[in-house]
Amino acid sequence: MDRPSSLNALSSEALRELDSVLDWYDAEPTLHVLVVTGTGRAFTAGADLKEWQRTLEGGKGEQFGVREGVTPFTRRKGKKPIIAAVNGFAFGGGCEFAVNCDLVVAADTAIFGLPEVKRGLAPTGGALTRIVHTAGMQVASEIVLTGRRLSAQEMQSWGIVNKVVPMNKVVDEALRYASLIAENSPDAIVCARAGLRQAWETANVEEATEQWFRQYFSLLEQGENIREGLAAFVDKRSPVWMESKL
Repeated sequence: MDRPSSLNALSSEALRELDSVLDWYDAEPTLHVLVVTGTGRAFTAGADLKEWQRTLEGGKGEQFGVREGVTPFTRRKGKKPIIAAVNGFAFGGGCEFAVNCDLVVAADTAIFGLPEVKRGLAPTGGALTRIVHTAGMQVASEIVLTGRRLSAQEMQSWGIVNKVVPMNKVVDEALRYASLIAENSPDAIVCARAGLRQAWETANVEEATEQWFRQYFSLLEQGENIREGLAAFVDKRSPVWMESKL
């Protein structure tokens, strides 16, 4: 995200562009992991509130994307992993985006927050449910109802951030995670991620497991990569993965 003069706040045009990029990423078979970061002092400050205020005054608030979530990725499921490399401020929709990512690497100086309550708003991008599921009701209440700023170290202690590193290492560490993931079967990554997210977003463990098994395991079992993975194990060699058709 490259709008440093406004802390990478996301205008409606930027949201549409990001949505297109994420659609392209999911559809491109040669890409397996996406790392997202920001330029300057911020990851992203979330929605461009000045533009949002203008659209509300004009009676066009829905056009800013409120119904779908403040950004195209805060409530996006997608099918491939996304890693957030949080280099600085991650407020509002930016914090919600990080919470929705599969892995989060944060700079030791990064600051998170959901300050919506300080502006007469509430988080609309899925963070309410996701933080409760990840960190528990009391922690989620502290984050959401106070709207206070939160350090990367606090977010790591609550299980929302995977790793905290010096700011000049944040992208490198995210790419290290991406490389570890990309070594594996593309089919298995898509299917395993779907199972993880169903477990995360469904209250009943048995229901989530059964739903995932019905929807994804047969696709995994019928694919070429499972055969290659098993053959490579038997032959004691590294697997040569084929692009995922899922």
